[in-house]
Amino acid sequence: MTNESGNQEGAAEDHVDRLRRLWARELPDLNTEPMAILGRAFRLGNMVRPSIEATFAGFGLDRGEFDVISTLRRSGPPYRLTPTEMYSLLMISSGGLTHRLDRLEKAGLIRREKSAQDGRSVQVALTEKGAALAEQAFRTDMASELAFLQPLDAGEREMLAGLLRKLILGIEKQVSEEGAAT
Repeated sequence: MTNESGNQEGAAEDHVDRLRRLWARELPDLNTEPMAILGRAFRLGNMVRPSIEATFAGFGLDRGEFDVISTLRRSGPPYRLTPTEMYSLLMISSGGLTHRLDRLEKAGLIRREKSAQDGRSVQVALTEKGAALAEQAFRTDMASELAFLQPLDAGEREMLAGLLRKLILGIEKQVSEEGAAT
């Protein structure tokens, strides 16, 4: 049997359950089911963000700088992208990218090179130091994040990942259709 917050009777209550229970008391006609999923996703992100940021800070990076060098690293050899490709992949403004590139270039993690195909354009290249740092920071981050997942067994993690994928694909489709309609 489930209670008013959608929780199984006798199961431990989390923060979202408590919020749903309070809202059910105040607005009993309102369906708070979205909080059970989206509220938890939001809370989950907020809970793990400090650990992720601390991991990157341990490598002398902020999250945005890590995003740049990891984008270059996972692009594969020769670990080069144009700024346009980068800010499209990172979903940030060109100005935001320029600021990050300046800091990373000063640190010797990337370099800007003239494009061999078009001398008017620039490519951002990951240095050996940048590639090594991106890999080391990513390995450390994945180990840290895996520790957060320990309450779930392998099957539960796979199921949750599949359900989240399905939800994200549905939301992306909905957002895309709404954008096409405007």
